[in-house]
Amino acid sequence: MYIKVTDVEYRGQYRLCCTFNDGSVKIIDMSPVLDAPAFRELRDIDKFRQFGFDETVFWANGADIAPEWLYSNGVPSQD
Repeated sequence: MYIKVTDVEYRGQYRLCCTFNDGSVKIIDMSPVLDAPAFRELRDIDKFRQFGFDETVFWANGADIAPEWLYSNGVPSQD
């Protein structure tokens, strides 16, 4: 199955709650990727919070992240 993001919510700090097309809802801590060049400016929490989604999550600076990475690095939401 091709994994894609169908919804995303900000959950504080550098955490996102993503819903995927298989119905899974996972919390992803994005802080481990913030040292990568494309993500460094997103250490500014105000910039981090300005994301969008279209099958994956992306930011205004051009950074995006594969939905497969989000899926495999997330933990099931307890909500």
